[in-house]
Amino acid sequence: MSIDEIIAYIESLGGVLTLKPQPGDGTPEVAWGDAFFYYAPDGQVPTTVQPFATIVTKDYPDDTASQLHRPDVFRVNISVGKDVFERSIGHSPREAPEVDASVADTVLPHPVYKSAGWLAVVNPGTRTASTVRELLRTAHDRARTRYDRRAG
Repeated sequence: MSIDEIIAYIESLGGVLTLKPQPGDGTPEVAWGDAFFYYAPDGQVPTTVQPFATIVTKDYPDDTASQLHRPDVFRVNISVGKDVFERSIGHSPREAPEVDASVADTVLPHPVYKSAGWLAVVNPGTRTASTVRELLRTAHDRARTRYDRRAG
């Protein structure tokens, strides 16, 4: 799966606001080139919620375990919650073991945000493509449910 394919899939789920920070838009330089996905059918950037998925293309100062500095390497991060995390990994988010977070095409606990129920896949490919789509649908559904609950 390419970054563009993942973005197109997420946007096809409906109500998605995609932020792609770039030079000159006021965002921190470290985020340039990455993508952040919110459920926001009104088109407004939510100020009180985190994205339900992200794509990162480089190491961040506190997040280097996936070795995203390698050429053509990116990671999709997905907020799936405790239950789906546990079904996917076999452990609760707080009990997930440390793993090699640089392994490609494998569903892994997020190297920084696993305790919050986030999963990660470095360079999703044929082995994980359908699973990544399913996890993204789950994350989107969770975000939509939270949005609807807040909207009353």
